[in-house]
Amino acid sequence: MNRNRCDWAGSEGGSDSLMIDYHDEEWGVPIHDDRVWFEFLTLEGAQAGLSWSTVLKKRARYREAFDGFDPVKIAAYDDAKIAALLADAGIIRNRLKVGSTVSNARSFLEIQETHGSFDAFIWQFVDGEPKINRWRRLADLPATTPESDAMSRALKKLGLRFVGSTICYAFMQATGMVNDHTVDCFRYRELGGR
Repeated sequence: MNRNRCDWAGSEGGSDSLMIDYHDEEWGVPIHDDRVWFEFLTLEGAQAGLSWSTVLKKRARYREAFDGFDPVKIAAYDDAKIAALLADAGIIRNRLKVGSTVSNARSFLEIQETHGSFDAFIWQFVDGEPKINRWRRLADLPATTPESDAMSRALKKLGLRFVGSTICYAFMQATGMVNDHTVDCFRYRELGGR
């Protein structure tokens, strides 16, 4: 079946089935699972300076290397574990990004403790429900918004790294806090667009 998709699903990854599946099944779907939140927080930070298709191709290995994105386990990583991760060709071997995953896990656990869950904390930036946009073209999508600016400031204040406003907006798009499928994409209406 030939479906109309957001341009990025075909343009960045070509006919890459990983990108198409990610677009069709995950991108923009609201999540409420703290483990999945931590996975996206980690992967969006890992993407900084790279393409999403690069990260997506390494995602399965990330899940293995980072204990299924369990923040409790990751927060306890020591120097030996970090060294092993930096030697793992299956992930993005950037010392700052790997180190931030560990320190972010510690901050993530503090947010859970303070707010009951990361989910309860993060959804406040869109008043608890997805913001439905009406973009006609990929070029219309912003890189940041006032909400991503506020999220970035709050996360940085809580000690998280690799959470600039652009990364936060990509995080919001990926996790369904905003519906940024273009209006001609078949997923736009499926995810609440009118």
